[in-house]
Amino acid sequence: MSMAARGRGVIGMTVFALAMTALLTGLGFWQLERRDEKHALIAALNERLAAEPVLLPPSAEWSKLDATHDEFRRVRFTATFENKPDAMIYTSSSAVRSDVTTPGAWAFLPARTENGEQVVVNAGYVPNDMQRRAEEDRAVAPLLTGKPETLTGYLRFPEQAGLFTAHENEPKRLWFVRDVPRIAAALNWGKVAPFYIDLETPVPAQGVPKPGALVPKLRDNHLQYAITWFGLALAVFGTFGFWLFGKQRT
Repeated sequence: MSMAARGRGVIGMTVFALAMTALLTGLGFWQLERRDEKHALIAALNERLAAEPVLLPPSAEWSKLDATHDEFRRVRFTATFENKPDAMIYTSSSAVRSDVTTPGAWAFLPARTENGEQVVVNAGYVPNDMQRRAEEDRAVAPLLTGKPETLTGYLRFPEQAGLFTAHENEPKRLWFVRDVPRIAAALNWGKVAPFYIDLETPVPAQGVPKPGALVPKLRDNHLQYAITWFGLALAVFGTFGFWLFGKQRT
């Protein structure tokens, strides 16, 4: 091999090794930034979940609410559950409810506030064997008293279906993602708030649907990921160093 060709090979490998090292190192620092963000999010969530519930903001302020600043805030309001078709949203377990460990569904139903607005409420967990659809035997029947109640819960925001999300079964009113606007349109609920409420209290006397306190458990593996990326960067740089040392000796 000519000296020129050999020199071009060394330059090419040097550029590649430095680029890969820089990329892997950058990914490591990115994971450290994500770790700081995750810690800030965990602190914010813990603060919101521990706070006393506040009055649900008036509808004039609903457009200003967003997931970053308001997700999991505890609120209370007075409303009457609407006697409309409920939606069941499948769940295999829950990352925010330690008492939900087996497959079932969340019962979603609109409730009308004292001011006439509709707020969608996740009324709680329903086991698979209680997800009946007959009008007189629905799991949400205990909620349909026609009387206003003081509800306490958590502000949540709709999700959208992903590429691999199972398709809903509208005849059975069964969904697989909390896409509240689409559900409201499919079930003719009318205009609803741009958020929904995960109900904490009250708990129906029959125990179903089963609301409850939320305890989100966010994974915090970013330090391990960062160490992995830094380790790969060191491995690439070290391998290149040995290769270059061998080239210089030949």
